[in-house]
Parts: sequence; C-alpha cells; structure tokens
Amino acid sequence: MTIQDFIPKAYTTVVESGSVTWESPSNIALVKYWGKKEHQIPANPSISFTLSGCKTKTTLSYSKKETSDDFSFDVFLDGEHKDSFKPKIETFFKRVEVYVPFVKDYHFKIETENTFPHSSGIASSASGMSALALCLMSIEMKLSDVIQSPSTPLRTGSTERVFNDDYFNQKASFLARLGSGSACRSIEGDIVGWGLHKDITGSSDLYGVKYPFEVHESFKNYQDTILLVDKGEKQVSSTVGHGLMHNHPFAEQRFDQAHKNLSMLINVFKEGNLDEFIKIVESEALTLHAMMMTSLPYFILMKPNTLEIINKIWAYRETSDSKLCFTLDAGANVHLLYPEKETEKVLEFIKNELVAHCQNGHYICDQIGFGARLIIN
Repeated sequence: MTIQDFIPKAYTTVVESGSVTWESPSNIALVKYWGKKEHQIPANPSISFTLSGCKTKTTLSYSKKETSDDFSFDVFLDGEHKDSFKPKIETFFKRVEVYVPFVKDYHFKIETENTFPHSSGIASSASGMSALALCLMSIEMKLSDVIQSPSTPLRTGSTERVFNDDYFNQKASFLARLGSGSACRSIEGDIVGWGLHKDITGSSDLYGVKYPFEVHESFKNYQDTILLVDKGEKQVSSTVGHGLMHNHPFAEQRFDQAHKNLSMLINVFKEGNLDEFIKIVESEALTLHAMMMTSLPYFILMKPNTLEIINKIWAYRETSDSKLCFTLDAGANVHLLYPEKETEKVLEFIKNELVAHCQNGHYICDQIGFGARLIIN
C-alpha cells in the first residue's frame, strides 16, 4: 500500500449525524522505535506486544455543520471537558484531513476514558489515538456506503463497495500513526511490527502489520505487570525525545542495532527461546535510556527505584529458573514480562520484593491482547 491508496474518492452517501464507539489497547514495544523522520516515519523498525486490559474507549459523536471552513470539536476525558487535549487533536486532524476529508464537515464530540488511571504514568497516546482513528474509519465507511468483510476483497466500480478487514486496519493504523507513532501498533494483536524491515513480510513505514510468522506456544498469553514507579508527568515528551536522535552521535549504530534485534526475534518467537528473548528485550530497554543519557541535552529518565527493581529482577533470575524480564518505555515505570505459567510465583515476588519500590504500592496486571474492538457503530 502507498499513501495514495489511502486518499478516498468522492463519498457517495450523506450522513447528517451519528456516533461510533471503539475500544483500543495500549502496547509495549520489545524492539524500540526511537527517532523519526518527517511525516511520522520511524527511523528504525519496531515490534510490540499488544496489551489487553490497558485500553481507551472513545465515543465519537458527529453532526453536520453548515460550513466546512475549520475543525470543530470538543473533548471530554471521563466526562470532564478537556481543552488541554485540543491542540494535539487539531494537529492530528490537520495531518489526516487529506485522507478523511470529512473532518471539516462535522462538529465532533470526543468522549474518551481509560481503563487505567490517567495519572498512572502509562502513555495513553497509543490507545487514545488508535481509538480515535478507528472511529474516523467507521464514519468513512458510512459515507462511502460500504460494508466491512473479511472474506471479500476490496472492489471498486461495483454497486456494492467493500472494505476488507486488511484495508480497514491498514488505513486505521496509517491514520493513528499520524497522531502518535506507536498508536499504529494498537489496531491489531497480539504481536505487531511497524517500520520497513527486510525479514518481515509486508512490513511498512506507513502502518503497523500483524506479525506474520510462527510464534511458539511459550509466548501465548504472555503477562505484562506494570510497576508504577513514578506517576507524574513525563520528564521529556516523546516528540522532544525523538527529536534528540537528530545528530545524535550513536544514532546510526542504534538504528542498525534495532534491525538486527528484530531479525533475531524472528527465530526467538519461532523456537520459544526465552533466554534470548530476555537478552534482546532488556538490551533494547537499556539502549533506549542510553540514547537519552548521551543526547544533547541529556536526560536520566530512570529513578532510583527503577534501578532497585532491575537489580532485584536480575537477582531473582540468578536464584530461580524464572524467565521474568523487564522492559522500559521513556520513563521510570517498569514492565515485567513473563510466561503465563509463572504468574503465581512472579506476583508473589512482586508483593514480597518489588511493591515497596512502586509509588503508593501501585502496579497493574495485564497480558498480551488481540487488538481493538468495535463497541457501537
């Protein structure tokens, strides 16, 4: 698919008003994307686990306006008016207007809520922007007088116009990417890649793709327990952080490392080699933070309790046969990844050793999930 494939022909149906609700999950990157080019294009490919419980539900209500000269919308989080969200959403609408040109034809009411606490330190941009993109796609289907079918290919020039699931998901992912890069990995599950990679069939810089190869049984229902070390605002915004990769002295080596790690993960997923999985995932997490520590300006995003948790995880593995490992986003919180069969033992370890390093003792139990879900259309 190319950018041109996502520019629609003239809409065939007039819809005065309506509403649609989608639920979309967050995701956690295993191979990190850090650094981007123009138009939200990643500097390196990434791959992630889609989560199950940490998700955003968004209802998009729309009513036809008399004029189409500007964007018009209101935003609500948990029922509370949130004007602070408007600049980011307006930027998103400007970026996607050419692909969903109806966005200036309607006044929108965007009502959103997260299953995880807003102050939890978990980035909601991936789940939030992907849910909004899916709502826009549902509206486009109505304006195009189409149905969505997994079994019928996309047809043009016929009486019945059809969006197949692949096209719907690809365009939703494409739109979501223009709001938040990692949001393009939240449309599907359970493992999603984003960014052109020589070994990943169908990979693209434009949208996320469901991982196409064999995955060992060991990775089914993989667990992710998120330790909330710091619930405050991010020290560095993602936009600023990605920008720091421009002219970074180790940028090219980092991008090359990501390609190699993704290639190695293909065999890891196929063979169920959890020891190699641990090495790659933890190395990726620490490399992300190393990039921030060696940029100009430089930042240390980990907190003392982050390091305490990491050291205790390493000590726990030394004295057990556990395959527990950690990963980090661009912040202090720690994602614990482990096979489902270890759930009872790991939760006991968390309660005994790690909860003391969490802010107010808070952590969230989640697991691998399978993508977004339409609630009301």
